[in-house]
Amino acid sequence: MSQRHVPVMLQRCLDVLAPALAQPGAVVVDCTLGLGGHSEALLSTFPSCRLVALDRDKEALRLSGERLAPFGDRATLVHAVYDELPEVLDRLDIPKVQGVLFDLGVSSMQLDEADRGFAYAQDAPLDMRMDQSAGMSAAEVLNTYPPGELVRILRQYGEEKQAKRIVSAIVREREKEPFSNSARLVELIRDSLPQAAKRTGGNPAKRTFQALRIEVNGELSVLERAIPGAVKSLAVGGRIAVLSYHSLEDRLVKQVFAAGAGNTAPPGLPIVPEQYQPRLTLLTRGAELPTEEEVAENRRAAPARLRGAQRIREDVEG
Repeated sequence: MSQRHVPVMLQRCLDVLAPALAQPGAVVVDCTLGLGGHSEALLSTFPSCRLVALDRDKEALRLSGERLAPFGDRATLVHAVYDELPEVLDRLDIPKVQGVLFDLGVSSMQLDEADRGFAYAQDAPLDMRMDQSAGMSAAEVLNTYPPGELVRILRQYGEEKQAKRIVSAIVREREKEPFSNSARLVELIRDSLPQAAKRTGGNPAKRTFQALRIEVNGELSVLERAIPGAVKSLAVGGRIAVLSYHSLEDRLVKQVFAAGAGNTAPPGLPIVPEQYQPRLTLLTRGAELPTEEEVAENRRAAPARLRGAQRIREDVEG
């Protein structure tokens, strides 16, 4: 399994979190367990820390459970979506944590398992649910959403300039026969794009597949709740590291961190009261990128963006 899964920007994530996790009794949360590469490294690198790891994918939890079994009760694996972090910690009776890691997007396992429908390079059922026990599949979205809603999703979540053209073709084709497999959708996208659009940005289906995946899993709305919830869960001195893979995720993380690191006092106050002072300090200058060497070794690292922040003050009710 470790051969299938190369954790992205692993050493840099460990470095960002290290000062908070070196203390005895530290708790670190891996909000996106996947195949457990980051979690295994956290447990190995910080032998006195306890890990809480979340994933909505039951198969990921099963495989990671085998991988992390040698660490015994230092690792607690939970079937949950990452915006449920505050409730999970509440159930585990953990008031605050010292570290939080997010590795957003699709896990290596989900991309590699053909029957999940995440990858446009191989024919598979159009599922794309990270938790296959709940919610609508990508096929249901394609076959039932009104055209205007599909255009909005492709534009907003996939930043697809040809959204109207693609959706027109989808609506025309789904009336003949509902969509069920990825190959038909990939072919339709290829056929409906102008030549110039096919020559740039890799596989022309990439943006549409990204948009469908985000919609099916509610990724951005979940992330909007998850990052502030994770920041709130940090003890003073605790650190958070977030790896994102497209501009919409990165922008959202940047906004939450910037708001936490900013002074919110009304202008003109001679002394800034405690409740207006920054709660976070930023640990990265903008978003850090993977090295050229890492991208050469692991092409899935190429779009990664890392941001880190440290909790420096409790929330004070004003």
